[in-house]
Amino acid sequence: MKLVIMTQPTFFVEEDKILTALFDEGMDDLHICKPGASPMYSERLLSLLPESLCRKIVVHNHFYLKSEFNLAGIHIDDPIQQVPSNYKGKYGMTCSDIRELANMKKQADYVFLRCTFDNAIEGNSQVITLGQIEDANIEGLIDKRVYAFGDISLDDVRHAKDLGFGGVVVCDDLWRRFDIQNEPDYKDLIGHFYKFLKAVS
Repeated sequence: MKLVIMTQPTFFVEEDKILTALFDEGMDDLHICKPGASPMYSERLLSLLPESLCRKIVVHNHFYLKSEFNLAGIHIDDPIQQVPSNYKGKYGMTCSDIRELANMKKQADYVFLRCTFDNAIEGNSQVITLGQIEDANIEGLIDKRVYAFGDISLDDVRHAKDLGFGGVVVCDDLWRRFDIQNEPDYKDLIGHFYKFLKAVS
């Protein structure tokens, strides 16, 4: 099972150091997702990372960065957004409607399925519920090219494996382990990353 780490939506001091440390500890799939941010800040972050790591990075915005920094690919979050006409390379898409999953799998190299494993919020129309995931699994829609995406915790990794997902996308559960205002280092974050790495192996 693949482990994808997604950045926080905002930039912060020490981010390049933490990302480099995560790469050193085994991260091989990073998604930079900074909605609404100036491309200048993404350029700066990428320029601070070792060049050899860029081939493990995917961007969700400012797609020209893919060729400028020789990145792994791009990711389309909005289903109505088109892949740039001159783009050649790997790309993924985010699916928030289970009815669109089959079609997206035909278009993209992989799909992030925005879902939850907690039926307590089943009334939330913005995410795909556990019941819908189970039905999709029975229909054969969930496979190695579909990654569980949402507020994924360590406990959710086992559920994702059982349901046939090819990977999980981790964001909040990792980044909340580091508070730059109160933490002198990021040992807890690295330790939590190890737990995810072990869980998906």
